[in-house]
Amino acid sequence: MREDVFMKYFHRTFTSELKGKIHRIEKELKEQIEKLLRENKAAFSKKGLKLEAEFNQEGRDVFQPGYSSSISLGISDKRGDLIDVKIIKIWECEYFFLGMPVSKKIPGSKLFGELLDESSQEITTELEQWIAEFWDELTN
Repeated sequence: MREDVFMKYFHRTFTSELKGKIHRIEKELKEQIEKLLRENKAAFSKKGLKLEAEFNQEGRDVFQPGYSSSISLGISDKRGDLIDVKIIKIWECEYFFLGMPVSKKIPGSKLFGELLDESSQEITTELEQWIAEFWDELTN
């Protein structure tokens, strides 16, 4: 299992440049999973499996608590039962109090954001390997 590498950003470092970077990474990864889906969906379908890809986003403003974004790839059987899933968090913004996430601002809590600290290409390579490993297990 991979260990995601994240860069932590404090509220005072939330800038328009950071917002642009978050949106750029989200867009790049969304395009990459759509490409992976187009390239692999037919082969999985021939084996009676369904490959699905999704960009997930909660919230509207990247700098507001509760906003999070991720990508996911999933493989299910012909009945729709999930066989395997790969989820990669991109960005998450939330309040923390004593190192623990909290749902709302309380005295002493701090607002942080965590951004995936890997390039889109590294993530794409990882997803390609995940698909290849599943495919190898399926065909051997």
